[in-house]
Amino acid sequence: MNQGPSPDARVDLHVHTTCSDGAYTPAQVVELARRAGLPALAITDHDTFAGLEEARAAAADRVELVAGVEITCEWHDREFHLLAYFFRPGDDDLRAALERVRRRRVERFHEMIGQLRQHGVHLEDGAVARALLGGVIGRRQLAELLLEGGQVSTYRQAFTRYLGGDGIAIPSVSLPVAEAIALVRGAGGVAAMAHPAYDCTQEGLAQLKCHGLAAVEVDYPGFRPGRVRRLREWAAALGLAVTGGSDCHGPGDHLREVGARGITWSELQKLRQLTCI
Repeated sequence: MNQGPSPDARVDLHVHTTCSDGAYTPAQVVELARRAGLPALAITDHDTFAGLEEARAAAADRVELVAGVEITCEWHDREFHLLAYFFRPGDDDLRAALERVRRRRVERFHEMIGQLRQHGVHLEDGAVARALLGGVIGRRQLAELLLEGGQVSTYRQAFTRYLGGDGIAIPSVSLPVAEAIALVRGAGGVAAMAHPAYDCTQEGLAQLKCHGLAAVEVDYPGFRPGRVRRLREWAAALGLAVTGGSDCHGPGDHLREVGARGITWSELQKLRQLTCI
């Protein structure tokens, strides 16, 4: 008799695809998860769940595909990323809100190109048009255009010279975090804080819980063991569930390979129990 996955089996609940700023297609991500022996996976593209249908078809009964999305939010005048799981993909309010964010992303993309021109940086119109035909657009695609156009020599240089904190100043595209959490809960889902910054505090998490936050990402590339332990302690003290994942965007970084980080199967079940039916 099939006993199901081991309670300690790892699941990856933070992965991106070509539907936003990743290099793998949804089907390729599912295959990588299968090869890694993951019993479950969440694709969390930025502000879209367009890859969900393709991923579910590829997963069939081999890998559980959890509905996921990473929503760009604003909290205390700073960009904040919210992970959402187990929501109803057909929810009209959530879909409409994400569509507004995606439209604004395209507007911002053109505004950033305009600012680059003012800095003497010109991108080929055809390359820009091709980028816009892809998934959700953002700074990552603009960095790729700068690299392809020979404006920078490395991807990192694109951010340090033009797209980072001291570069072109175009406000990020976001939803107020309380609104985003309410939308996720209204769609029956679970809202989690993605990759908490190092100035995150237990008090800050408590404030977010008052808005309906149900979980926090505790396992993430770059988090040292002490950081993971502290986040888990805060989650336990506040009654929050935990999530985690590789934040894979494609090949080239073994620390962010599909399945490299995550939580256990039993922790996924606790997250599942928080869905707003």
